[in-house]
Amino acid sequence: MAANEDGSPLVPERYVLPPSQRPNPRHFGPDASPATLPVIDLAQCSDQSQLLHQVRKACNDIGFFQVVNHGIPEAVVEGALNCATDFFNLPAEEKMQIMSDDVREPVRYGTSLNHVIDKIHFWRDFIKHYSHPISDWIDLWPSNPPSYKEKMGAYATAVQALQVRIMHIILESLGLDPNRLDSELEHGSQVMAVNCYPACPQPELALGMPPHSDYGSLTILLQSNPGLQIIDQENNWVSVPLNNGALIVHLGDQMEVMSNGAYKSVVHRAIVSSATRRLSIASLHSLGLQRRIGPMQDLVDEDHPASYGEFSFGDFLEFLSRNDITKGRFIDTLRTNNKAKEHQ
Repeated sequence: MAANEDGSPLVPERYVLPPSQRPNPRHFGPDASPATLPVIDLAQCSDQSQLLHQVRKACNDIGFFQVVNHGIPEAVVEGALNCATDFFNLPAEEKMQIMSDDVREPVRYGTSLNHVIDKIHFWRDFIKHYSHPISDWIDLWPSNPPSYKEKMGAYATAVQALQVRIMHIILESLGLDPNRLDSELEHGSQVMAVNCYPACPQPELALGMPPHSDYGSLTILLQSNPGLQIIDQENNWVSVPLNNGALIVHLGDQMEVMSNGAYKSVVHRAIVSSATRRLSIASLHSLGLQRRIGPMQDLVDEDHPASYGEFSFGDFLEFLSRNDITKGRFIDTLRTNNKAKEHQ
């Protein structure tokens, strides 16, 4: 790594963002102040109408909320973070055994976003693996560290069940039968994206992940340290606080399309820190890989025409393999009229 005259390290040039894309320096250090963002207590179910109101408002306003009392034991959460730490502490040659540039690989290690086509690289390492149904995929997961399959498997299974519960609430908040997608969810996809953002000597010049929205229906995220930022209603970047015991839920492009734009997929990014390494575990949920998705017919009428075209996971992978996502969002290719653009 290059260094200043005083010997302090510099970020390599390939990671340095153009000035217009760099995070604001006020997001770093003691002056950084995270925003007040929706926190929903899933144990407070005695007033279902209040719960639905809170979820509806969060999904409509920002496409994001945190959940507490979600039912996943602390030991399972800590186990996932611990085995992720052990994986990223492995020697580079061990991790490189599963490195792949092919976004279609069911298990792969990588760096940046897509380092083959990235003009600017991003300050992260990751391992991604398919996870549902877990019996179909777990044998392909890393065998080193020895606890990885057991601990990450326990967490993946628990989060898969949690997303079904949250999807029921979201569907009901849209005025739909909460069970209408149960078969789709049972045969849907879960991809675990386990990310490591090393300490960065010049965090004001680089990002761990660029601004983007997720492809799927929803993402459930666990973070070891603050670093996630989302776009708020005023189109400003705000930092998501580390709320002990909470998991982060944000909506993906599938949910925006299925809701015909009533709910929004949230644009988010990862900033990095000069002081600490950050881990995040994103459980990315979507309907079946072959399923073509469009607006749900219950939400389409003369006053609310279909605002998005249909698409599949294959369409998204094709977009991802051929495009720089810093230049445009996949969902923008699906919009069919100006009304949908109002929900960007």
